[in-house]
Amino acid sequence: MIMNKILIANRGEIAIRVMRTAKKMGIKTVAVYSEADRNAPHVRFADEAVCIGPPPSNQSYLLGDKIIEVAKALGVDGIHPGYGFLSENADFAEAVEKNGIIFIGPKSKAIRMMGSKLAAKEAVKKYDIPMVPGIDEAITDVKKAKAIANKIGFPILIKASAGGGGKGMRIVDKEADLESQMNRAISEATSAFGDGSVFIEKYVTSPRHIEIQVMADTHGNILHFFERECSIQRRHQKVVEEAPSYILTPKLREEMGIAATKVAEACDFVGAGTVEFLMDADHNFYFLEMNTRLQVEHPVSELISGVDLVELQIKVARGEKLKIKQKDLAIHGHAMELRVYAEDPLNDFLPSVGKLEKYVLPTGEGIRVDNGFEQGMDIPIYYDPMLAKLITYGKTREEAIALMLRAIEDYVVEGVQTTLPFGTFVFQHKAFKSGNFDTHFVKKYYSPEAIHNHNEKEARIAALVALNQYFMDQKKLRLPIN
Repeated sequence: MIMNKILIANRGEIAIRVMRTAKKMGIKTVAVYSEADRNAPHVRFADEAVCIGPPPSNQSYLLGDKIIEVAKALGVDGIHPGYGFLSENADFAEAVEKNGIIFIGPKSKAIRMMGSKLAAKEAVKKYDIPMVPGIDEAITDVKKAKAIANKIGFPILIKASAGGGGKGMRIVDKEADLESQMNRAISEATSAFGDGSVFIEKYVTSPRHIEIQVMADTHGNILHFFERECSIQRRHQKVVEEAPSYILTPKLREEMGIAATKVAEACDFVGAGTVEFLMDADHNFYFLEMNTRLQVEHPVSELISGVDLVELQIKVARGEKLKIKQKDLAIHGHAMELRVYAEDPLNDFLPSVGKLEKYVLPTGEGIRVDNGFEQGMDIPIYYDPMLAKLITYGKTREEAIALMLRAIEDYVVEGVQTTLPFGTFVFQHKAFKSGNFDTHFVKKYYSPEAIHNHNEKEARIAALVALNQYFMDQKKLRLPIN
């Protein structure tokens, strides 16, 4: 299939990320933007750009019909959805194809199947993939829920079937709390997703969140590009990711890779996707869900495997066969990623809205910044507050961490608060450095006071260094002249 021009149905850093690869492939790009993003870098980076509505996403970036209309008017061959917004909207994917445009992503069937956690579990059952003990059907009957919970044992996890981002999710430690927490989960799921279906599974204590990057073509080939460790989270949202995982053995890596390709096979998957697993303290892994899109953290996989995942996405969407074989893929080095959010880590990670008075990105070998902002821009209140992704790559994990700490120090942001100080806290913490951590890292170790104390300590050290330099300079001035 020919693809001379693609439209990126997204904004910010991911829009620019996709455009970079498209331009490298000789493909023209079209940006769409809301009125709030009129002067955004992704608009200028594209060959063509069209305003599709007012700032709120439900009046702009979520208007699938409007985006398709623009694509048809401009003779677009394919639409890349990025992540977020319409990326996992099966109706949008279907509508794109029906209008004779290539959707650079999976078919609507796979999106629908994996969009429901219950449907996903049902689909992978016959492939003998380990799953967390629990019930694989929606439940609203509290009495039945109590019976199931007592059978599998507390603590249990109540999860929204259509959920994501921690919404409609409740940990229940004892039977007395089950009814109230279940009602809250149903209410939250209904409000967030329009679907109150919840299910129950055993809560894995001390879990690690490990995911496998997969890519499948239309010729029956499915590859995995190894794992990403995504256990550093706040409010069930990832903040720090790395590849490979510190704890996986070659045997375990192979087992999880095979399991991930089986999940992709179970839903006739095509394109780039991520299979997510929970791992317990004994290194048993359990299927969690599949994200049917490119992930925010895809750069760490690109760096250790030496591939451009967006380029592969486009080639697969054009009907090309994957030329790489699994045996050709190997892990080289180590990569870290910090999501740089306009959030205040000293105030419960609340969004920090304002103007980027000063904005200077770090540079150097082994440093990559996937960025969507520039100095002087305002941070819109309408969208996810992620400014950029700071990625470092080294020969070893220790080298990647050291480089990350230096890059954070060189990253200058004035006008808004960001998660950069939190990043410093994580990468300097002995639990992270040792690899001995889980998804409770933030809960266990982090507090605003920790950053305050760190800043005060650094200020004291800086003051002592300055004072010492002052005395040395004074001493030199007092030396007798011969």
